[in-house]
Amino acid sequence: MTPERKQRLLSVLNKRQTNITVVLENVFDPHNISAVLRSCDAVGIQDVYVLTTRMAPHQRWGYRSSSGAYKWITVHQFNETQACVTVLRKNYQHILTTCLTHESVNLYEIDFTQSLALVFGNEKDGVSSEMKNLCDGNFLIPQVGMIKSLNISVACGVTLYEAYRQKQMAGHYSESKLPIQQIDMLLNNWGYQDE
Repeated sequence: MTPERKQRLLSVLNKRQTNITVVLENVFDPHNISAVLRSCDAVGIQDVYVLTTRMAPHQRWGYRSSSGAYKWITVHQFNETQACVTVLRKNYQHILTTCLTHESVNLYEIDFTQSLALVFGNEKDGVSSEMKNLCDGNFLIPQVGMIKSLNISVACGVTLYEAYRQKQMAGHYSESKLPIQQIDMLLNNWGYQDE
């Protein structure tokens, strides 16, 4: 690995955020998952959780839609909701789902500088009742059109860039958040990847 390449990798790792993650629950289309991974990489999210309780775990993602982002993201796969939530509770203070309910708060009312896990449901039914019951609240993306939903990868992208805006303003990208051991491990893993 050239010194320039190592510096590029360190520059990316030093912007990774440890207090925000995305959870994808029963997302069927691997291309949607890959598009979400691409958005997560873009805003500095290292860890993503993929929960599959209604289908077999995904064996691969849609490579073209991710533009290789899957190589730079750590994906944690679960097939039980409670097991996934237990791990999330250890790493994040609040778990919020995307859901259209009377109790849902507007995306722009969320404080994204706090420790958050953001749950996005599948393309047809959204977030499951089981997951909603285990989480701390719901949010929605305001819309004025006839169709009251966005493609999951678009919804995630809109949400993550609001998080990015708030975190940037709060100075979250100005200093490294990852533990040095994790940086070393990821550097080692990434040193064997081609772009």
